[in-house]
Amino acid sequence: MKRYSQLAWTKTSKRLAAVLIPAVLAIAAACGNAEPGTAGSGGSGEGPIKVGVLEDRSGDFALVGIQKYHAAELAIEEINAGGGLLGRQLEMVAPDTQSDNQRYQEMARKLILDDQVDVVMGGFSSASREAIRPIMEQNKMLYFYNNQYEGGVASKYTFATGAVPEHQVVPLIKSMIEQHGPKIYTIAADYNFGQISAQWVRKAAQDFGGEVVGEEFIPLSVSQFSSTISKIQQAKPDVLVTLLVGTPQSSFYEQWAKSGIKGLPMATTVNMAQAYEHKRFQPPALANMYVTATFMEELDTPQAKSFVEKWRAKYPDEPYVGMEAEAQYTGIHLWAEAVRKAGTVEKEAVIAALESGISFDGPAGKVTIDPKTHHTIRDVYLAHADEKHTITFPEKYDAIAADWLSSEKGVDLTQKADNKQYTPLE
Repeated sequence: MKRYSQLAWTKTSKRLAAVLIPAVLAIAAACGNAEPGTAGSGGSGEGPIKVGVLEDRSGDFALVGIQKYHAAELAIEEINAGGGLLGRQLEMVAPDTQSDNQRYQEMARKLILDDQVDVVMGGFSSASREAIRPIMEQNKMLYFYNNQYEGGVASKYTFATGAVPEHQVVPLIKSMIEQHGPKIYTIAADYNFGQISAQWVRKAAQDFGGEVVGEEFIPLSVSQFSSTISKIQQAKPDVLVTLLVGTPQSSFYEQWAKSGIKGLPMATTVNMAQAYEHKRFQPPALANMYVTATFMEELDTPQAKSFVEKWRAKYPDEPYVGMEAEAQYTGIHLWAEAVRKAGTVEKEAVIAALESGISFDGPAGKVTIDPKTHHTIRDVYLAHADEKHTITFPEKYDAIAADWLSSEKGVDLTQKADNKQYTPLE
């Protein structure tokens, strides 16, 4: 309670000082008594602009969290090498969240109240995002969730730069039904990402003439899948949709390969592009898997190649450059573009700049903030792994807008603040 009392006292003091003693206000700000995240906003030579980064460098999600940490480091290093922002350098404040949602909450409060960061980037799982998002709302902190997720979050202070169901589930299920048949079996992680993503699979199947013939939600700690594999065999689907997350659940693929089942296509929004299972597991564990991805290191475009080369030069021991690394890197550059346009790091001004339709042309091509939803317009690729885990890209979908929130739910964050996660079947 002590920190919150000090924060309230600070706000009151600032209002009085602004009226009575402008000179005292300047001194107080210089001494670090300004409101969290606003000290020195918009000026030059006033200390660093602080970027809070919350990523899992240890624990179950470290496989991707380390990539995201490195992506933030690389983006901030590039911005600083180019002169920083507003004549100031960026400083990354990045505690290890250790794949622990309670620690996410503790570190989020520390970044805001003690470190007084200007923006927060971070979170891998949807559970970690939802653990800290109320803290961002309470403190009116600008928050970037740079990660693929199940979609539906509408919040004034949250910007989601990664892929969502409009980018992934919709084109993926449409393609699978057209190519392989209508019967779908879904296995998904048993928390909000898997549950809501499975709803999107059901909706897309219905929209494109398919049928979900089986659905199973699996706790994150599960690593044995013999009963699941047996159920899949009995259902005889045309397509297996896998929405598994984390190190324990990834063991499904080796067990699947050893089961002797061949030919059944797998479809996913997470595997290969996030945790590079096609590199980690011996073929043919990922044989005939499809994923809709916004970025993979195998992409044969000039922007992707340049990004991977820069990455390898800085992080030669990093085993893979995946989709969430690109989202984190792009998210920081989108924020930086908005700060330049706003001429300040003051959050309301930066939000207004982001809502003007800020774009960044980076590793995945042009990525644009959709003003109404705070999600992105971006290119998407359908990737396929063969029996040798060679990746090809049979289809590309240009400039897909994540506009379900605005078109179906009437969300327009430029006109009305919101703080809700919408789901497709509500």
